[in-house]
Amino acid sequence: MAASRTNPKVDAFIERGSKWKEEYKMLRAIALNCQLTEELKWGVPCYTSQGKNIVLIHGFKQYCAVLFHKGALLSDPDKVLIQQTENVQAARQIRFTNVQEVEKLESTVQAYIYEAIEAERSGMTVEFKKPTEFVMAEEFRTKLDEVEGLKDAFEALTAGRQRAYLLHFSDPKTSKTRAARVEKYIPKILAGKGIYD
Repeated sequence: MAASRTNPKVDAFIERGSKWKEEYKMLRAIALNCQLTEELKWGVPCYTSQGKNIVLIHGFKQYCAVLFHKGALLSDPDKVLIQQTENVQAARQIRFTNVQEVEKLESTVQAYIYEAIEAERSGMTVEFKKPTEFVMAEEFRTKLDEVEGLKDAFEALTAGRQRAYLLHFSDPKTSKTRAARVEKYIPKILAGKGIYD
């Protein structure tokens, strides 16, 4: 791997002493061998092709993973791609718990990266569910009718921002928590901002 193709921010990320340090080094080498550009986005190593996000490397308590931004488009002949939650529409992961697993799947990861690059170059897109296809918490539906301007403000948001709110509001198990979340974010919706703005 050519030193000029590595990003010092990713060097620092890997050297911070994560429990996945060796796995990260191996996954990084695989990505760089696929001629991807190395960046640090969302606080983790991200690999791009012609400015488009292809794959990132991240770690959790139980595993580390390569995440394909448009993994739902990949054919997955080895049946190793994982959808993190039912609400994740595009991204898919391959998870690892040790160096041996990375070694075993190296050729698979590389093949999937090349497939992901080709999907991006060909202009393939993931068909996202429309916000109207998501469950709307009753607590939010009630506020749309009660709070002046809220319905118009919500409908003026981008589809992605609408989805984020709908998922966030419907996630809690109790009505009290759902209602508290809705109340907290009404001002942001009225200001035309997304949940993460």
